[in-house]
Amino acid sequence: MTAETTGVRLECDGPVATVTLCRPDVLNAQTPAMWRAMSDFSRDLPGDVRVVVVRGEGRAFSAGLDLSVAGASGPGSFAELATLPEQECADRIAEYQGGFTWLHRPDVVTVAAVQGHAIGAGFQLALACDLRVLAEDAKLSMAEVTLGLVPDLAGTGRLVDLVGYSRALEICATGRRMDAAEADRIGLATLVVPTAELDAAVRDLTAGLLANDRNAVVEIKALLAGATGRRAADQQRAEREAQTRRLRDLAGRGE
Repeated sequence: MTAETTGVRLECDGPVATVTLCRPDVLNAQTPAMWRAMSDFSRDLPGDVRVVVVRGEGRAFSAGLDLSVAGASGPGSFAELATLPEQECADRIAEYQGGFTWLHRPDVVTVAAVQGHAIGAGFQLALACDLRVLAEDAKLSMAEVTLGLVPDLAGTGRLVDLVGYSRALEICATGRRMDAAEADRIGLATLVVPTAELDAAVRDLTAGLLANDRNAVVEIKALLAGATGRRAADQQRAEREAQTRRLRDLAGRGE
């Protein structure tokens, strides 16, 4: 399948991979074909890739679900999903989630470069990444509720982790839009930059991520990603165990 067919492409340049949504004529609105392709990217990723950048072609990151597909009657449409047995419908959605959850992989750091609209599925794609660099013109919204739906592309847990339950409920239940300044203020943005400086800021961040030992970064990501689910004593034990592995590895005594 080509990028022209799926609407998304993967390009690798040494330790950096770039996932680009390439349907700028519809503001990179997403389809099930795109989600399947993105899921496949995890298997296609070369072993030396350390950073994955996710971006949208043109003036928007992603305007969300392509309603011309989902609202029709063919494969992947709401109408088709509604006719499936409950478990089969849930399994289909799990398949779609795979296009997002691979960005949680422990061996890479993922960065969303967000300009313009990041709505619904677009917002959830940005949330799937570890870090989010927002252009000043970014507009974010968890808009599924306006269609009578719920966010189902692995975005709810990530949102709660970032902004807390109450704020996440307000964002999801109202479907309202927020600008980059608010996203920064409530903890959704890693960095906000002028729109013209977005690409340069992502390059600088990527360079910083690549400047240090890969195994140390992988251990740090695992420590931080698991911290909220551990008791303090368990987190401290995890730190000790990770540091022991690093010391042994640096001394040439690792497995």
